[in-house]
Amino acid sequence: MSDPSIARFRRVVSGATASLEARRQEVNDLNVFPVADGDTGDNMAMTMRAVMEELDRLDGREVDEVGRTELVQALARAALMGARGNSGVILSQIVRGAAEELASRPGELVDPVLVAAAFARAADAAYESVREPAEGTMLTVFREMAHSIARQLAHLEADKQRLDRGVSDEQQDAVLAEVLERAIEDGERAVARTPEQLAVLRESGVVDAGGHGLVLILAGVVAALRGDGAEVPEVPRQQAARPSQPHHEDSRFRYCTNFIVAGSGLVGRDYVGRLEAIGDSVLVVGDEATLKVHVHTDEPEDAVAIFAGAGEVANLDVADMREQIAQRAARLEAGRTGAVAVAAGEGMERLFADLGAHVVPGGETLNPSTYELLAGIHGVPAEEVLVLPSSSNVIMAAERACELSEKPARVIRATSQQASLLALVELDPDGSAEENAERLDGALEGIATGGVAPAARDDAQGRFKQGDAVGFAAGEIVAWGGAGSTLTETIQLLAEEAEIVTVIAGEGAPIPLSDLDTHVPEGVEIETHEGGQPSWWWLLAAQ
Repeated sequence: MSDPSIARFRRVVSGATASLEARRQEVNDLNVFPVADGDTGDNMAMTMRAVMEELDRLDGREVDEVGRTELVQALARAALMGARGNSGVILSQIVRGAAEELASRPGELVDPVLVAAAFARAADAAYESVREPAEGTMLTVFREMAHSIARQLAHLEADKQRLDRGVSDEQQDAVLAEVLERAIEDGERAVARTPEQLAVLRESGVVDAGGHGLVLILAGVVAALRGDGAEVPEVPRQQAARPSQPHHEDSRFRYCTNFIVAGSGLVGRDYVGRLEAIGDSVLVVGDEATLKVHVHTDEPEDAVAIFAGAGEVANLDVADMREQIAQRAARLEAGRTGAVAVAAGEGMERLFADLGAHVVPGGETLNPSTYELLAGIHGVPAEEVLVLPSSSNVIMAAERACELSEKPARVIRATSQQASLLALVELDPDGSAEENAERLDGALEGIATGGVAPAARDDAQGRFKQGDAVGFAAGEIVAWGGAGSTLTETIQLLAEEAEIVTVIAGEGAPIPLSDLDTHVPEGVEIETHEGGQPSWWWLLAAQ
């Protein structure tokens, strides 16, 4: 068997990227070292995306056509160019180290021996990129995974250590997946130990974000090696530190500054001292032709000026870490799970907002687009999101928005605004989306809904005329005629075996809220609100 095709490389990198992307926010919310700016997942994902884009550019060609050396150099350069932040730059050096080892051994199959060598060189490259490496970080976790693969070689059968050229693609992938899955297990144990090694993690009650991200990446690699439809090995979810817990967010400097310097005869270490004079968290990596620079500083322009005359500065990226820290704190304060609710009417929107939901206005037809719902999901300052569509016509769009969402999101099948509102009362922000979905679905089972609206046209069966009141329960017409009598009859039908009836008055409702208690059966409590919703005089719910 020859080298894996570029398509096979792409499949593996795609699996790794997807695994990280699926839990990117979780990684962000673990991020407390060296600064609690909440972007470790984003930065690692940007590095992986850059590698994916390079593979997309080469897709359709074979490794033999491109050349293994040229391929791995192209991927290493792409990772370097796309890297941002400490974690992204370190990840790019892991890619570079592994790529250099693969390039140095042309003709060898990618087997456990070569993978072990690639991981060892990648770990060395990562440590060498940091002037003062700290244990308990992603450096430690990757080194432990590299050691895991090296230890396994001693216990592998000889025909698995070094694969024969007659081995099939499927056999090769299966052997690699077996070795890497054990490395994932050792990586998880290394992640769990990081609070013992780094005081700031222990004080904040979290594990290292970058280390956790590396385990997620490797889990995606294993799933890709096992083929289409294979499950990603389970990696335990890690709990973010809450704002009430201490966490490290003290950087003397404000801006995370990243850029590329392209020139000739560049020596990265020559610039480190000058960068440390104006900032901290300095990383300068690359080669004589291209350097990637990362520094935390108050004067990004001064960092760029250090390279005046050395080469051309490009890809300048400056992030305000104080703003990122504030955003992270707000996101964590919101809890693990938040909600998006579709609503129509000024009062309805206020009611949902008072319960902590991010409101997507539905308009008169209560029918927002998929992308409006997607924007709503991304606007929720929580790790996971529940979407309450408030109409059966919105469920499909809501489900599609959840599929497209970068953060975990799921639909609660509430088909009316009043059902969404009453179910939302049960939301526990500190619980998972799965736990909350079960709670809210259970609440919906105990809610009977209906409403009273003015007839838009004469009834074909002659029961009512345009403008008459029409009462609905469970989607069926149950009463009609005058507003008062129709409201009374509809509430009576809904309130059988109920203890409380919620009445939400809409636009143009002909009876004041203060007079509605006379329309409720004796022994049933009434709760009233101004909703201002169009089309419906009253929305009703009984529990």
